[in-house]
Amino acid sequence: MVVCLQSKWILLYIERWLKAPVQQTDGTLAERTKGTPQGAVISPLLANLFLHYCMDEWLRLNYPSCPFERYADDSVIHCKTEAQAMDLQLKLSERLKACGLEMHPEKTRIVYCGKANPIITPTFIAFDFLGYTFRRRKAKNKQGEYFTSFLPAISNKAKVAIRDKMRTWQLHRKGGSDLKGLASMINPVLRGWINYYGAFYKTELYGVLQHMNRLLARWAMRKYKRLRRRKVKAIRWMSEISERNPHLFEHWRIGIRPLGWIITAV
Repeated sequence: MVVCLQSKWILLYIERWLKAPVQQTDGTLAERTKGTPQGAVISPLLANLFLHYCMDEWLRLNYPSCPFERYADDSVIHCKTEAQAMDLQLKLSERLKACGLEMHPEKTRIVYCGKANPIITPTFIAFDFLGYTFRRRKAKNKQGEYFTSFLPAISNKAKVAIRDKMRTWQLHRKGGSDLKGLASMINPVLRGWINYYGAFYKTELYGVLQHMNRLLARWAMRKYKRLRRRKVKAIRWMSEISERNPHLFEHWRIGIRPLGWIITAV
């Protein structure tokens, strides 16, 4: 009986959120007939509740042999055959349409994820999910033998986003800071990137982290007169510091240090 009362109150709260008017910038209230408030903290929770019942539970009941992952409105569903995938896509599209939703016409696709070469080359052999690109990659087993597997690694889109974020720090304009000050500012972000994107196929992340070394060398060139317009000398100076203090920056900890033969033009 207590569970029933709790469920009733939960439904009432959800109903109130769905019917709550939106306050405009001028203070007026606008009535809403459907959907959740754009940008409201409750919107992701309500959307997840809706998708849980209209999609997740439907998949578990109708396709129990097809495991799936969903994060917000992005999902990956695993099928054994192409025929099964095509059937599921059609049925799920009908299910979502009945619930007032629709699949994204460009992002929704059937991808071949097999480790062996397909008899007929499929249209899609890779996909992006949560900042990772999943595709066939070279792997090595415990015996040191190489084989082909379907593995994730940081996506190109995530690499571009990381480089863009690094540029927003404008390290070359922080001449009043020393290396310890820079490290305290950027290490928490670097640590997050390394922990997340370095969980699988870490070597794909190395090139992005080397860009951080290029920015540090540029900072040194702007801060010290003896290094101004001397890129090679600035790189060597930074490399010597990384050897003396390899734990100063998070990417130095995992061996991504400013070696002269790795760093290119700033």
